[in-house]
Amino acid sequence: QVRLVESGGGLVQAGGSLRLSCAASRSITSVFNSYDWGWYIQVPGKERRLVASIIGIGSRSNPSSTNYADSVKGRFTISRDNARKMVYLQMNNLKPEDTATYYCNTLKEDLRWGQGTQVTVPS
Repeated sequence: QVRLVESGGGLVQAGGSLRLSCAASRSITSVFNSYDWGWYIQVPGKERRLVASIIGIGSRSNPSSTNYADSVKGRFTISRDNARKMVYLQMNNLKPEDTATYYCNTLKEDLRWGQGTQVTVPS
C-alpha cells in the first residue's frame, strides 16, 4: 500500500522559514516520475485545498512548471527530487494565516493521504 509521509513542520515565529518534505513509499518509486505533485493545507472546519503544485519532472524533454495559490505566491517554493522520490515545500516569511496541517499528494489526489505535518505560526 502506498504511503506518503510528510515531515518538517513545527512552531515558527512570523517571518521565519520551514522546509517540508514528503516521502513516497517504495511501492511507487517506479512510477514516481509519472505523477504531478501538490502540497495541500487544511485547517479545522475547512476543506483541504491545494497551495502549490509541480507539473513535469524537470528534465529537458519534460520541464517542470510550478503554480501557487495567491496567498503563498512569492513565499513558498515547491520542488521535487526524482532520484530520492521526494517532494519539498520551502516556506519563507511565514505568516499566522499559514497555520495549518500540510499534506502532499498527486494532483489527482489518487494516493492515500498521509498524516500531514502541522505548521503553526503564532500571531
